[in-house]
Amino acid sequence: MSVKEFKLPDPGEGLTEAEIVTWNVTVGDTVKVNDIIVEIETAKSLVELPVPFAGTVTALHVSEGDTVEVGTPIISVDTAGGPAPVQDAPAAGAVEPGIEGSPAPKMAAAAAAADAEEEIEEGKIGGTTSTGRTAVLVGYGVKQTEAKRRPRKTAIAEAPSAQPAPVAQPSPVVREGGARALAKPPVRKYAKDLGIDLAAITGSGEGGIITRADIEAHAAGTTGGAPADGGQPAYQAPVIQRAGERETRIPIKGVRKMTAQAMVGSAFTAPHVTEWVTVDATATMELVERLKKDREFKDVKVTPLLVLAKAMTLAIRRHPEINATWDEAAQEIVVKHYVNLGIAAATPRGLIVPNIKDADQLSMRELAECIGALTATAREGRTQPAEMSGGTITITNVGVFGVDTGTPIINPGESAILAFGAIRRQPWVVTAADGTETIEPRWVTQLALSFDHRLVDGELGSKFIADVGAILADPARGLVWG
Repeated sequence: MSVKEFKLPDPGEGLTEAEIVTWNVTVGDTVKVNDIIVEIETAKSLVELPVPFAGTVTALHVSEGDTVEVGTPIISVDTAGGPAPVQDAPAAGAVEPGIEGSPAPKMAAAAAAADAEEEIEEGKIGGTTSTGRTAVLVGYGVKQTEAKRRPRKTAIAEAPSAQPAPVAQPSPVVREGGARALAKPPVRKYAKDLGIDLAAITGSGEGGIITRADIEAHAAGTTGGAPADGGQPAYQAPVIQRAGERETRIPIKGVRKMTAQAMVGSAFTAPHVTEWVTVDATATMELVERLKKDREFKDVKVTPLLVLAKAMTLAIRRHPEINATWDEAAQEIVVKHYVNLGIAAATPRGLIVPNIKDADQLSMRELAECIGALTATAREGRTQPAEMSGGTITITNVGVFGVDTGTPIINPGESAILAFGAIRRQPWVVTAADGTETIEPRWVTQLALSFDHRLVDGELGSKFIADVGAILADPARGLVWG
């Protein structure tokens, strides 16, 4: 046999470890170059790993749920096409004598493997780049093509418009008797966290796909399907149950761990100042209703968040110093002449902040498409590290939870973050053109801007949030300022 070990690759972004979420292969399976063999969870995203060579799987060196460091062998493949020993996934701590970290094999006959594929060229997925780094992650690696700037409207990675967001394909789970149950990776992980065997569940989704609702129903002892009230079942974080104790301990890892470290670093590094403004957003709500009926926006979701995102880019144009960062090493303020607008998203894995690249160059329609794609990708747990890096300013929409406002913590590397509160019907003093005043029910919201006081003083912060509020109160100002 000619056995090659596939080691956990460097996922980039300074990450040094990852958790094995789901194996898509077992010992004895035949794999081809770039077949997706495993799904891992880093501190920033779920990532699918393709195998860089072809052959027969001879060993899985780590189990689902294990956290391993970069460079650790995770799978062995016989590239000579010979028969492979049948072996189950290793139990924790199982080691083959003489080979550190290898599982003890259970020998049995297996089918002959396919011929080995050719070696991958430098720079491609699975190949070795000129820097010596193995580029094997989906979405990583140097393309062997000439660098060209793509048109704004079609650049999905920076500003998705014409192309829909990639949807995770359901992976099969073998049932008793050979039947295969389908479930998407986030659903498989959710079932694993709850200790539920997917093979015992009948999927209610299209084509028999197992949904989160099916898992919730199974856990509750029902026959599956969506909740009776039609709502989405609440996510339950994985817990460690200790019988007889009055506490529940939730492991801090992955995105939640990274977020906690980043927020502590930001809170105790950047001197935060927060300002609030209350806004009559009635004109914004009226604009949203008109856009929903506009044929130009018929295929996208229009919300007040869209108007706020556009207002942010216009206000930044009037006050570019708000879109900056503090370079401690150089003792310089770096003003960004582009706006990578972050949208904080709450996901089952924790809070993430993907950003829309060059948001200031996009139309309202393009912004709507970007926000929709960003949200869909985040819900699927497919947001990649590159989509969360390089942000310049952030919106956190706490209003969707019925919260009026808050004091958000700045995303590391940025200078400001804006909290968007709930929009409610409230009494408001309206002044007519002749100066008379009346009290009327209006749509009212609150904005809260937290900024780094090292580079944003009170005057700049006040002018910026006032301009954002002015556009929400009268969207027509955007035509003048834009």
